[in-house]
Amino acid sequence: MPVPTDPNRVIIFDTTLRDGEQSPGCSMNLPEKLEMARALADLGVDVIEAGFPIASPGDFESVQAIARQIHGPIIAGLARCNPTDIDRAADAVKDASKPRIHVFLATSAIHREFKLRMTSEEVAKRAVEGVKRARDRCADVEFSPEDAARTELDFLAEVVERAIEAGATTLNIPDTVGYAVPTHYAAIIRHLKQHVRGIDKCVLSVHCHNDLGLAVANSLAALGEGARQVECTINGIGERAGNTSLEEVVMALHTRSDFYKLATGINTRHLYPVSRKLAHITGQQVQRNKAIVGQNAFAHEAGIHQDGMLKERSTYEIMKPEDVGIPQTELVLGKHSGRHALKQRVTDLGYRLTEEQLNRVFEEFKKLADKKKEIYDADIEALAENQLQAGTGNLWTLVGFTSTAGTGSQTSAAVTLKHLDGTVRRDAAIGNGPIDALIKAINRITGAEVKVVDYRVRSVSQDMDALGEVNIEIEHAGKRSRARAVSLDVVEASALAYLEVVNRVASRLLRDRLKPTDDVPTEVVPAS
Repeated sequence: MPVPTDPNRVIIFDTTLRDGEQSPGCSMNLPEKLEMARALADLGVDVIEAGFPIASPGDFESVQAIARQIHGPIIAGLARCNPTDIDRAADAVKDASKPRIHVFLATSAIHREFKLRMTSEEVAKRAVEGVKRARDRCADVEFSPEDAARTELDFLAEVVERAIEAGATTLNIPDTVGYAVPTHYAAIIRHLKQHVRGIDKCVLSVHCHNDLGLAVANSLAALGEGARQVECTINGIGERAGNTSLEEVVMALHTRSDFYKLATGINTRHLYPVSRKLAHITGQQVQRNKAIVGQNAFAHEAGIHQDGMLKERSTYEIMKPEDVGIPQTELVLGKHSGRHALKQRVTDLGYRLTEEQLNRVFEEFKKLADKKKEIYDADIEALAENQLQAGTGNLWTLVGFTSTAGTGSQTSAAVTLKHLDGTVRRDAAIGNGPIDALIKAINRITGAEVKVVDYRVRSVSQDMDALGEVNIEIEHAGKRSRARAVSLDVVEASALAYLEVVNRVASRLLRDRLKPTDDVPTEVVPAS
């Protein structure tokens, strides 16, 4: 990517699908990654780091699919500084209209000694070789000296300068373990700007982790010293305590443009819908007091605050909720609402549904409206997410179930499932509560041998007749799968969520039997 002609333009490099996905519990399948990539493109991010192609065949396929289907942003693939990684990344992104290869190599003394077991000169040589090989395959190459914030400044400057000479077009300075503080991190950027020849020919980038809660502050401090690309994630998800929060750094620049005098290309009105979309896909809910997109971000309860807000909103709000995509008032839908009104609300909430999916959402909406007095945005989101998650060609589908439970009586459940081949099968089981009995009955029919490692249920919206959302995570053969489902009946939601993960395990077993052996590593987790 050439150096931006506007010196006040900040490039937003989103790594939700790569570094963000490494956050425990945040893995995504291919349809989910494509859905998020489309949302990120609509948001206006400049770069999407789509994954780490060498990590697994699935990661390669995801990066390749995003490169082929998502237009607008640069599509980047991550690679270590070795030929196999770089070639795999190049193959994954080659069909993108704007491809990038992002190579990284640790440079700090602790990484050189204990992880790489390489001398300083060996590290510098490997970095140059990696950048050159990437440049042979792609015109846009980013180089990251991993753990730069703990690297000796003179050596960091040497490696960065040699990477520029080798052809790097973007230089990223990662605070890999969240060790830096704003003045320290700003000093690193300032030192490189002053001592590295040719650095003005590149985009200077920053990548901060939040271990000390300073990722956004460090990124903003670096921008003050001339960095012009920020690597960040939606909701700040990522390794350990997470990454720089995209919505926070963007709105800091937007709200305090008088101070920073910098701008981004982000459509800020998409921030809240994209945040909610990611939360639904991963099952990782945003904390209520999260800046910008949290449930309480624009809520006021204290009487003094309410009085001030009624007189003049700016007394207690420095941003307008509409500017980040939070509607000022919630549109209440009910059983008398038509399909057009529902379609508009689904669109306003940031969902792209086919006509067929919208028809199914409308059918479920009408059923729900007959059972509830009011339908809230969270209900509409849940129905839309259910359609986006709905699998096609599942081995098993739920036909019906019954369950009995009571004090002093034995709990049981009877389940009817339909197999892909059209046969209908029934069985029953007893258990320690209706959910346990239900799962055992499903296992008896499907023959599933999985372990439930996490089960969570929550209310999607308010009131006693709210939809219940169930998240289930299971383990099978050392691998974990997660699914969610919603229903007015939490037992039914449990059955649907559990059946979804059982179907995924069955599909994985079938793929493993049919898939040829691949020589690349099955799982590699970078820390840049």
